[in-house]
Amino acid sequence: MKQIISYVRVSSQQQGKSGLGIEAQQKANARFADDNGFEVVAEFIEIETGKGADALDRRPQLAAALAQARKLGCPVLVAKLDRLSRDVHFVSGLMAHRVPFIVAELGADADSFMLHLYAALAEKERNLIAERTRVALAAAKDRGVTLGNRTNLAEAQAKGRTVQAVAADHHAANVIAIIEQVKRAGATGLRQIAEALNARGVRTARGGDWHAQTVKRVLDRAA
Repeated sequence: MKQIISYVRVSSQQQGKSGLGIEAQQKANARFADDNGFEVVAEFIEIETGKGADALDRRPQLAAALAQARKLGCPVLVAKLDRLSRDVHFVSGLMAHRVPFIVAELGADADSFMLHLYAALAEKERNLIAERTRVALAAAKDRGVTLGNRTNLAEAQAKGRTVQAVAADHHAANVIAIIEQVKRAGATGLRQIAEALNARGVRTARGGDWHAQTVKRVLDRAA
């Protein structure tokens, strides 16, 4: 059976949205592997944004997946192309590593040239949406529409706290999947789990390092 590396990524802005949560990606990758005769020999999970030219430097799990794939001479599997990145230049840079990528959503026949095209189209559409939004806001401002509402500050602050709480819940739910992997690897206490998360490059919800207390808070929130 052919070997393959599974790579799963969520970002702090996109956790659990549009079917891109950790569990959904894992299921999509497992289903693709089963249907196409692949054996998933390793899985790397990352919680990090895909933006920026230095995205690979901030994604140690993707770097580890690339290294493992080179060692085994096998491809890396992702559920959707944007789990690699939404930036066409970043996707092009990944191709320079000479590790084949397979996107479950696009099928096994989508070669690197097709992946470049899909990435370019996605980036173009994103830029068009941003431009249409900018023009619409400018037009509304010209018509005298007040953008934002400063009279309901208390309500806005309450909504902001709710959004933060929901984001924290999403982050906890995604980190739990990694903590379970860490436990299966032998980590038991909170401090050992924190050290394992830091070693894997996983960040807290605020982008910091893990400590025993932050692990406990995530476990309590998930429970």
